[in-house]
Amino acid sequence: MLIDFFYQIKQARIPVSLQELLTLIEALEKNLAFGSMDEFYQLSKMCLVKDEKYFDRFDQAFGKYYQGLESRDDLDVSKIPEDWLKQEFLKHLTDEEKAKIEAMGGLDQLMETLKKRLEEQKKKHAGGNKWIGTGGTSPFGHGGYNPAGIRIGGEGQNNCAVKVWEKRQYRNLDDNCELGTRNIKVALKKLRKFARTGSADELDLDDTIKSTAKDGGLLNIKMVPERHNAVKLLVFFDIGGSMDRYVQMCEQLFSAIRTEFKHLEYFYFHNCVYESLWRDNSRRYDEGVDTNDILHTFGSDYHVIFVGDAAMSPWELIYENGSVEHDNAEPGQLWLNRIKDKWDKTIWLNPVSENYWQFTQSTQMIKQIFDDKMFPLTISGITEGIKFLAK
Repeated sequence: MLIDFFYQIKQARIPVSLQELLTLIEALEKNLAFGSMDEFYQLSKMCLVKDEKYFDRFDQAFGKYYQGLESRDDLDVSKIPEDWLKQEFLKHLTDEEKAKIEAMGGLDQLMETLKKRLEEQKKKHAGGNKWIGTGGTSPFGHGGYNPAGIRIGGEGQNNCAVKVWEKRQYRNLDDNCELGTRNIKVALKKLRKFARTGSADELDLDDTIKSTAKDGGLLNIKMVPERHNAVKLLVFFDIGGSMDRYVQMCEQLFSAIRTEFKHLEYFYFHNCVYESLWRDNSRRYDEGVDTNDILHTFGSDYHVIFVGDAAMSPWELIYENGSVEHDNAEPGQLWLNRIKDKWDKTIWLNPVSENYWQFTQSTQMIKQIFDDKMFPLTISGITEGIKFLAK
């Protein structure tokens, strides 16, 4: 069984050798994990994975091999009726029906109404337009439709929730992704300014030949510092939620950026930038980075790229406490303007087709904040964006 499991791990492109497998077998022989799938999961992960950036691949490979593995979640599901977490049906609504559903009058009123619902409701509910449950048009629960709701306990369907009642974890973008096309790299190469700095550790062939000839044939080796792209790049990636469908595109871009730019800094955010960002999605709640520190750490000579679909509730941009995940002291658009004021060379790359931007209010607002410097995440869009940064 372990041999097949070992091959499953290798098929997931996780660098693992027979030595790690033997270590796992030795640990099992010493009963470090016995009779518990959770213990075996933790033990095998510790023995087989040498770099935490492969944790997500390992989780997928483990779940694929051991069918029916219970998902690990931070939610205390014992306090939530099981039927609530299982979507029993998805109510299909026409455009006319959706147009009749009205928002509940603002974020404060929505939160106050949720508090009252929690106090009044005594049992599970599916469908309908009032109680917390699944399906239907109630603003509370999951799996239904409401233009201004709070998602609780399950996956959304329409990307319109203004609050998400759960602790969310995302995975890091994979910088080892094999690009489907070289065109992304070609487009990025237009933003290059070569310089030679640092220690002289690269052979200067032309100067070596000239110096050797000048010295009457005696070998005179000349060295120069390595030639590299001197452009400094700061990248902010929107991660999770509606961006999950664009992970492959973002990984291709991320892989190309890591190859082309020596001076690269990147950070993650969800929907909009607020008072803190993070470098590692598995540690986002423990090792956040203060956005003010970023504004004061990196010089004005950096070029800045935002990558995201810009699709969110407008409240997340214009209101305090409008964030879908936490109570932010300052609105998102204030932070975006601070970044824009610090770095003139700033663009936004959007993976959503440009034809649909006009239908999302938040997209139009962000596009305006960035002085219309929003480009589609396509080869032509990247090319146009890089042309602006390279001016």
